[in-house]
Amino acid sequence: MRTLNDLTGFIFDLDGTLLDSLWVWSEVDEVFLSRRGLPLLPDYAQSIAHLGFADAARYTIDRFGLAETPEQLMQEWYDLARAAYRDRVPLKPHAEEFLHKLCAQGVHISAATSSEPELVLPCLDRLGITGLFDNITTIHEVNCDKSSPDIYLLAAERMQTAPNQCAVFEDILRGIQSAKSAGFYTVAVEEPASALDQTEIELTADRYIRSFAELL
Repeated sequence: MRTLNDLTGFIFDLDGTLLDSLWVWSEVDEVFLSRRGLPLLPDYAQSIAHLGFADAARYTIDRFGLAETPEQLMQEWYDLARAAYRDRVPLKPHAEEFLHKLCAQGVHISAATSSEPELVLPCLDRLGITGLFDNITTIHEVNCDKSSPDIYLLAAERMQTAPNQCAVFEDILRGIQSAKSAGFYTVAVEEPASALDQTEIELTADRYIRSFAELL
């Protein structure tokens, strides 16, 4: 049975996994919907969590019957979130220590994110961790969401590491399921926004952690 100590590649989701950033999207959703007199429904955030910006915009337009384009929604979301990522989003506790531990071991590290590079890169730069990653792979490069393992496969390919030699760290069920289906070792990172799926996440992932402190 594989363990983290057997692996040579580590792929991290950003929002909700390395970054404590999902509060930003709760604020964005609340402001965006309230501007249109719409309620923030309990399942909305979870319904778009695995989607890239464009797919989330299309889903939102269809769900709420909005007479706007995906591009208009994406720009509004970006404008609402940009300052928070640039100035306020922190790492999850002990995430930086774990990344430095991996670097000291000489393994490969990648990020695989559904977020816009223009949002997350200034955040990673401010936090001083951009240089720890071999690559930062985004949904836009594979043209599918995280219900497909393509983003993880591309990140692994860029590290020249086979999936069975890589761990994927994720906070959402669909990402964990798709990564596992492609042969990755999966580590679920506890995130309150995924609480509705927690039981299935724990059953699906190869390992479940409540904090990166468990891996130090």
